Amino acid sequence: MTSKDTVIVAEAVDKQISSGGGSLAILRRLSLSVAAGQSVAILGRSGSGKTTLLSLLAGLDLPDAGRIWLDGSELTALDEDGRASARAGRVGFVFQSFQLLAGLSALENVMLPAELAGAADARARAAAVLSRVGLGDRLRHRPRQLSGGEQQRVALARAFVVPPRVLFADEPTGNLDTATAAEIIEQLFEFNRRDGTTLVLVTHDPHLAGRCQRTLLLEDGRLHE
Repeated sequence: MTSKDTVIVAEAVDKQISSGGGSLAILRRLSLSVAAGQSVAILGRSGSGKTTLLSLLAGLDLPDAGRIWLDGSELTALDEDGRASARAGRVGFVFQSFQLLAGLSALENVMLPAELAGAADARARAAAVLSRVGLGDRLRHRPRQLSGGEQQRVALARAFVVPPRVLFADEPTGNLDTATAAEIIEQLFEFNRRDGTTLVLVTHDPHLAGRCQRTLLLEDGRLHE
């Protein structure tokens, strides 16, 4: 379903969650197409289903109905291992909560995806991408020794150590002060421009959304351009 020019397609997607003994429809017949290299922001009020949608597009969860393709693979036709294989080397993630491994150094955290991808030069790649985000002198520091902004830069480096086709970012500046958030935003869009990475980000920040080529509002279970 996806072509070299289209990297994400969602078709008539439904998703419900359990709520107070019943079920609540979060997404209703939602459809979406994202072109390769495009930057797309998904806005919506808290609880509107933005993070749920991101999880479905990345194949971390499955919809109750509908079909989703990611870079040519139909995620909704695959089991969990198949979806993990479809993501490997093609998808990067940046989360609001950083999700770094506390017992590993910045370098070791960033090396992990490269090692899992079988890269023989994982250490050199990790050091290079950490230098690119301004942390060349913090390689041996563990997360607790880094500021919030530095931890998010490590997370960004980890997402790009194996250059992804698609980066999913969930409130990537939500835990950062304004100045630090601005730095992270610049680096995010620099990767998007320089590497041609498709960027899909969930945010409540209209300023950040305005930096993207497309802004979509998730409301009543559907996306509005």
